[in-house]
Amino acid sequence: MSEKAKGKMKEAAGAITGDEAKKAEGRAEQSKAEAAEEAKQREKTRQEEAEAKKEERELDRQRRKDTGGLLGNL
Repeated sequence: MSEKAKGKMKEAAGAITGDEAKKAEGRAEQSKAEAAEEAKQREKTRQEEAEAKKEERELDRQRRKDTGGLLGNL
């Protein structure tokens, strides 16, 4: 079960029983889970951008090689 779902369950249990502390704890767990998901997505995006940059450098290197280096086919 995800942390976000656990937080929702705690919040709901707190709402049913009138326990404000439990509701707050549930909301805090949900926020924590959302922050972790966002951090994971940012890391995934960072890795994809790094891979794309690496591939672009490799394509540039290959183009220079195919055209005879930095000076072209002089």
